[in-house]
Amino acid sequence: MNEIISYFSTIPSSHRSLILVGGITIFWLIENTFPLFQMQYKKWHHAGINIFFTITTIIVNFILAFILIKTAAWTTENHFGILQWLPQMSIWLYTIIGLLLLDLIGAYLVHLIEHKVKFLWRFHLIHHTDTWIDTTTANRHHPGESVIRFAFTTLGVLIVGSPMWMVFLYQSLSVVASQFNHANISLPHKLDVFLSYFIVSPNMHKVHHHYVLPYTDSNYGNIFSVWDRLFGTFTTLPKDQLIYGVDTHMKREENNELKNLLQIPFQKSRSVKNTKNQ
Repeated sequence: MNEIISYFSTIPSSHRSLILVGGITIFWLIENTFPLFQMQYKKWHHAGINIFFTITTIIVNFILAFILIKTAAWTTENHFGILQWLPQMSIWLYTIIGLLLLDLIGAYLVHLIEHKVKFLWRFHLIHHTDTWIDTTTANRHHPGESVIRFAFTTLGVLIVGSPMWMVFLYQSLSVVASQFNHANISLPHKLDVFLSYFIVSPNMHKVHHHYVLPYTDSNYGNIFSVWDRLFGTFTTLPKDQLIYGVDTHMKREENNELKNLLQIPFQKSRSVKNTKNQ
């Protein structure tokens, strides 16, 4: 564990980029070999849109990174936050508790709030407009949503009192977990169900991308599935009933053109039966 702490305490930006690119590449190859669905779409065009949003997410996080670093340093220097107030324990237990809490605030909570607050939903909606869910969908976030998620990650670091090495470890796990559970891969049903008791499995997260309520408002987790099960937001849906997208934006020009996707948060709101008002 000390080696892991040492590595993530000084992890170069190039290595963090390699984790992101490497994850997409690996899951891209796997989903081409063992696809969950044989989707008829222009995969490179689709990937281009989603990679654009991946790049804007990286830029937002790079520009604001100093806030995260300052926050983590302040919590440890001032012994502030949940981890700082806990009694002495093994480093493994300390790390697991920290990762669980960061995932709760930085992923589950912000995701839940984005679905419940209409203004925030306008930005998160871009992620749900994707009608071809694959590993590139993982970082399909409007730049505005990237700022929102960064704010909650920073809040999580403050509340949890996590050191910077743990933040880097959490972010790396979060990226890979998101690429995994969005990937268009077919796992044996029993294996997927087994995994879903511990982490967010592909089939579990795909339910969240079903185009109508109540499925859209379920399975908010990213790394750990415990929060959905604990707070009653876990649900299932047979994969042969899945229809990706969101029913307010099912037209190709609404969900597959970059210009429109960037403008969605600022467009006139609309509503469709079984879909939240934007």
